[in-house]
Amino acid sequence: MATALLETREAGAPAPASPPARRAPRRTDWRKRGEIALLAGPAVVMFLAFVIFPVLMAAYYGFFRWKGFGPPTDFVGFENYAIILQDPTFRDAVLHNGLIVVASLVLQGPLAILFALLLNQRIRGRSLIRVLIFVPYVISEVVVGTGWSLMLQDRGALNGLLAGIGLGAWQNSWIADPAIAMWTLMAIITWKYIGFAVILMLAGLQGIPEELYEAAAIDGASFWQMQRSITLPLLAPTIRIWAFLSIIGALQLFDLVNIIWGQYVSATAGTSTMATYMYLNGHMAGNYGFGNAVAVVIFAISLVVALVYQRFVLRRDTEGALTGGEGKKK
Repeated sequence: MATALLETREAGAPAPASPPARRAPRRTDWRKRGEIALLAGPAVVMFLAFVIFPVLMAAYYGFFRWKGFGPPTDFVGFENYAIILQDPTFRDAVLHNGLIVVASLVLQGPLAILFALLLNQRIRGRSLIRVLIFVPYVISEVVVGTGWSLMLQDRGALNGLLAGIGLGAWQNSWIADPAIAMWTLMAIITWKYIGFAVILMLAGLQGIPEELYEAAAIDGASFWQMQRSITLPLLAPTIRIWAFLSIIGALQLFDLVNIIWGQYVSATAGTSTMATYMYLNGHMAGNYGFGNAVAVVIFAISLVVALVYQRFVLRRDTEGALTGGEGKKK
């Protein structure tokens, strides 16, 4: 029998396969999971405690007519939410927020790209110009709102300057006139937040290889052709991120409007927002249950906008970030 087996092997027949070895338990998996839980655990706890839990509590208090102290007992169900959705003042506030979103994107985006292109060139005083553009962004909203409210009064610095240079016909009630109050607000917002957009655009421009511009220049491309064919396509992910942050910030705008226009004037001047509506009809009216319901509605609107933007605009960027490593391995 042994001789026959030996002859079979010598004839080239495959040897019988050895039994598969048993895999040892992979302790490294549990170690990695423990490290992830240790590092991500505090962040998850903080997120649940300071984001999810307050939203749930606001939704709970929104079902009551509550004065802000003691346990809520006057249950009204969806009455607060029905009042909010049927109130024309709230619909006007939503419209104002929508106008601020669109105007912020239309005004700040192109200006930020132009400033970033200028400051990306080697010009004298570039660092000083960058600082001057970014300084308004780091100034407190209270300081900005107070300063602009004083300058834009009927007898403020702006009207005094116009009268002093012979443009008295251009004097206007910049804050109280509903026809121009929204444009006044947009000018202030642009001045305040364009520095943040410029810094983001500059960071995006720093990541574009210089060799692409050199190759385009050799091919005879002009400056604007290079910006259209190289800069804008490669800067698109940065623009999309900035646009998302700008949209969410515009939906939650409160400080500047409340400081410059006050609690009641903002509604008559046509600059009220959802946040000022919540403050006026919740906190100032002493109806905290209604105010919590407004907060939940604002949160829902912001969440829907964020999810839609993520689904249709940021999807390419997130998919590229998740699959980029696999594509390189392949």
